Amino acid sequence: MDQRFDVTERFADGAQYIAGRLRQGGSEGTHQVIDPATGEQVFDYRLAGAADVDAAVAAAGAAFPEWAGATPGERSDALHRFAAVLTERADDLAYAESLQCGKPIKLSTEFDVPGSIDNTSFFAGAARQLEGKAAGEYSRDHTSYIRREPIGVIGSIAPWNYPLQMAAWKVLPAIAAGNTIVLKPAELTPLTSLMFAQAATEAGLPDGVINVVSGTGAEAGEWLVSHPAVAMTSFTGSTAVGKRVAELATSTVKRIHLELGGKAPFVVFDDADLEAAAHGAVAGALINSGQDCTAATRAYVQRPLYDAFVAAVADLMASVRLGDPFDPHTDLGPLVSHAQRDRVAGFVDRARGYATVVTGGDAPGGDLAKGAYYRPTLITGAPQDSEIVQSEIFGPVLVVLPFDGDDEGIALANDTPYGLAASAWSRDVYRTGRASRELRAGCVWINDHIPIISEMPHGGVRASGFGKDMSAYSFEEYTQVKHVMFDNTAVVRKDWHRTVFGDRQT
Repeated sequence: MDQRFDVTERFADGAQYIAGRLRQGGSEGTHQVIDPATGEQVFDYRLAGAADVDAAVAAAGAAFPEWAGATPGERSDALHRFAAVLTERADDLAYAESLQCGKPIKLSTEFDVPGSIDNTSFFAGAARQLEGKAAGEYSRDHTSYIRREPIGVIGSIAPWNYPLQMAAWKVLPAIAAGNTIVLKPAELTPLTSLMFAQAATEAGLPDGVINVVSGTGAEAGEWLVSHPAVAMTSFTGSTAVGKRVAELATSTVKRIHLELGGKAPFVVFDDADLEAAAHGAVAGALINSGQDCTAATRAYVQRPLYDAFVAAVADLMASVRLGDPFDPHTDLGPLVSHAQRDRVAGFVDRARGYATVVTGGDAPGGDLAKGAYYRPTLITGAPQDSEIVQSEIFGPVLVVLPFDGDDEGIALANDTPYGLAASAWSRDVYRTGRASRELRAGCVWINDHIPIISEMPHGGVRASGFGKDMSAYSFEEYTQVKHVMFDNTAVVRKDWHRTVFGDRQT
């Protein structure tokens, strides 16, 4: 393994980043960061407690007036410097991300890290583009204009599947709009969130603008969401936990942004390019070992292509190379933990009673046995209402089901509680146009599945939550709109006053 740095040495001062410096957590509990490829401990740290959350919120609150008062150009310059520091630290970030998550290094270096840097560069520009309605006389006697103002201290909770990217998605639009933030990464994967915050300080962002508390959801997370000095909560994670976050946030009437689970359908019509669809399905299902809320999980294939699609996907899955995440030829790394691997295996094992496991469906032995690996798995013959079709698995598992007419295919695709992402595959522009309108999801890809770009929004509907990450649309989450109205007449007694007292003036 390419040991670029010693994690324990780098974070010897602790895994909490408050007011521009590392510190130890105040909780009595500790947590071990485990390399999921080997099962070995790489870092042991004291967890954040309520006092750490209080300190982080206080630091963010103290930094807010100066940061909110900075000009858009000043915030933009700071974010450009931030992007430059992240670029210098790209190799270390990729190493740490693969170490704590088990991601293949080619995924970290070609997707996670450059995507996060691009996000930073995008929001450096977007900071200067906080638009509102044009000033004008919408009443004959007044001039109105719109101000976009920062909300205050943001409390964000990020998941373990894309720790660096999710830190970026949470932090960047918030601070670009003039807010300050306390981020709680998943306790499994705090390393790159801490490195991200350190890079911001190195780039010259004021202390307290970005703070990180590494702790459990039950202790640090619930208090962060409930904290009376936190003005908004942004959460990415499961729908079940999202419901709990919403319950806690409403106790103090916070603004809430939720990006929750998904069960993305992959609809293949009978005129689709079969080879392209098969390749797209395997890539879309297996990215990040399937631990992606937009991953292709349910392929609905029109019956004329169904058998050929299943055969092609099975062949491609069999060619996927499992291995050491730091081997540049590895295609698929382990899941994030043995517990997650066992959870995925449980879904597949239960499905054997009502469906067919075409390929995969087990953990590899040999040199990989110590890691949290699970083979790419293809399942057919599952009923639409079965657990394997309806529930989010979050692993390298694709279920394929047939359909006949177009109406049926779209209806089946929409037949889950979720609505985060979907894709449709066809050479017919009218078919794809209909699918783009009728598939109920926050993102619909046509003849592709998974790509994201900084300029376009990401977020779901229904049980997948609400609100947008990335893009200028994310400022809708992190700014409050104020209407300012000026009287233009200098008239003491307005004509409308008569509706309250007196008579019309003549």
